[in-house]
Amino acid sequence: VQLQASGGGLVQTGTSLRLSCVASRRTFNFPTVGWFRQPPGKEREFVASIRWNGGTTYYGDSVKGRFTISRDTAGKTVYLQMDNLQPEDTAVYYCAADGRLGFDARSDEYSYWGQGTQVTVSS
Repeated sequence: VQLQASGGGLVQTGTSLRLSCVASRRTFNFPTVGWFRQPPGKEREFVASIRWNGGTTYYGDSVKGRFTISRDTAGKTVYLQMDNLQPEDTAVYYCAADGRLGFDARSDEYSYWGQGTQVTVSS
């Protein structure tokens, strides 16, 4: 399974972006799909995840109230809506799939990863 992340770019503080993640197979149909990010010079960190059955969502503390993860009704795309972006949100953003239930924030529990999309927020 290949994941394709897109939607990154260079934006100003306080603006919004929406990232998309598409799976190569017809639908995701994984227990958990998540977004992670890796800021320059730092480790990869958890951003958000969504449970495919039921749609329960989870967020990292630094993005709660500003970012929203969602999926389309066809089950082919997962989105990350990012509002009120701040310079500290600058990172390469990765989508990941097939995470183990209950371990949403653990990057090592995901089987499939996209190539990453760069988000740069200027102050």
